[in-house]
Parts: sequence; structure tokens; C-alpha cells
Amino acid sequence: MDKVAIVTDSIACFTREMVERYGIRIVPSNIHFNGRLYKEYLDISPTEAYQLLERDPNHFNTSAPSPADYLEAYRELSTRAQSIICITLSAKLSALHDTAQLAKEQAKQEIPYTAIEILDSRTCAAAEGFVVLATARAIEEGKEMAEAIKAAENVRDKVNLLALMETIRHAYRSGRIPKVAARIGSTLSIKPIFSIYDGAVAFVGLARTKERGVKRIIQMMREKVGESPVHVAVVHADALEEAQRLKERVASEFDCCDLWISEFSPIMGYTTGRGLIGLAFYIN
Repeated sequence: MDKVAIVTDSIACFTREMVERYGIRIVPSNIHFNGRLYKEYLDISPTEAYQLLERDPNHFNTSAPSPADYLEAYRELSTRAQSIICITLSAKLSALHDTAQLAKEQAKQEIPYTAIEILDSRTCAAAEGFVVLATARAIEEGKEMAEAIKAAENVRDKVNLLALMETIRHAYRSGRIPKVAARIGSTLSIKPIFSIYDGAVAFVGLARTKERGVKRIIQMMREKVGESPVHVAVVHADALEEAQRLKERVASEFDCCDLWISEFSPIMGYTTGRGLIGLAFYIN
């Protein structure tokens, strides 16, 4: 039996290769389209989901996993691990942390012999993925739960996310931007740059073209990391070719310890739109 197992949500944008290597249990969010339910990551790929969104955005909706979904994951992992670490999307962006916590309380009755700890990543997308990855690597090294959580918290306190949106016209779906403002921004071809600060989304810049926007987020990353070795993930929302070019550019300009491409979850892409590209990164 393993010492520690990991649960995380599909919004962490973990690659399938990493999931398989580290045995991470993904709790998927839900995508609803024309009366059909898809489990993100399991039933539908991000690319397929973005195609549905583009085809008919008025019939594309999303919903979070339920406490029962997390409880099922805890039950499953309790058969092969002594303890479980559940890492969630920032509590300021979603109720997933509370949902995972509620499932933990229910699990105490069913599997009292399994210790469960819930960790708020305070971020999202591949930045959350890096927090999960740090945990997985600590466990692979034979670390106990407390040490694995400490490794996760260390990365959580350092990781950054910078993302460039193709358009602002879908941002009203988040409820934070009025629809008329989103339409005006779209007409002006404004491409916002956002980051995650203290667990919440913060807009940190604007660009008129994709090329200028990419140049800006690279510059912003350089300002934060300097010449230090850096762990990097390139994220994209159905923009693989652009992501590959950005990956090549990052590889040539930075000293990368990790460098991988991650698909931006359509659960978030519903409000950011297709074409988003960005960087998650932290220094040692």
C-alpha cells in the first residue's frame, strides 16, 4: 500500500502522461452541451470541448463536481493509500475547495482509517499543476504526508501565472465584467493579460495584437525570474501551434528545469475564450 495518494481537479491542466506516471486521481468538472453531460478529461478532450463551445456557445455550460464525486475519489484511493492529499483550484475562484472539504467530513464516517488533507493551491491551470507536481515528486521520493504538503506549499508560494486572452468578448460570463463592456473591448480588439494574485484573477496589462501580448508576458516573466533556472508550463486554449512556438522561444531564452505544454481547461476557457496562451512558472 502506498503512503500517500493525490487527488486534484481537472482544472489543474495536468497532462495525461503526468497523471499516469504519478497515479494522480482527477476529479473532473462537468460540461453540458445540448442536453448531454461530458466529464472533462474523461469523456471529452479540451480541443473537442472548445469545438463545441465555438459551434454553439449558447448551449454550452459548465458545472463543478459534487461532494459525491470527491467522496468517490477518496473511497477509491483509500484502498491503495494510507493517506490522501487533495489539491484544489483557488478557493477564491471556485467552491471546489469547500466541496472537497465537505466530502472529507463525509469520508470520516466511511473510511476513518484514511487521513485526508485538503490544500488550497491559491491558483489555477498549470500553476495549480505545478503545486500538484511538487507534491507528486515529494511522494515519489518517499516523503511522508507532512513533508509532501510542505513541498506543495513551497511551490504554491512561488508559482506565477500570466495569460493572454485572444478576446475579452466572453469575459462577461464570469459575472465580473458587464456584457456591454466585453463587447466594447472586443470591438477595440483589446487582448487582456491576467495573472493570479492572492488566489484571485488580476488584470495586469493589455495588448492590441497577439504578437505584442506574447512579447509582453515573456518580458513580465523575465522581470520575475531574471537569469535563474525556472520551471515553466506553456498553457493554451485550443492554440497548440502558438503554444509550441512559445515553448521553443522560452526554451531558447530561459534556463528551464521543466518545460511542458498544457491545455487550458474549457471550464475556465468558457469565460476566457479560445486562443488564450500563457505561462505558468516559478524559480527554484
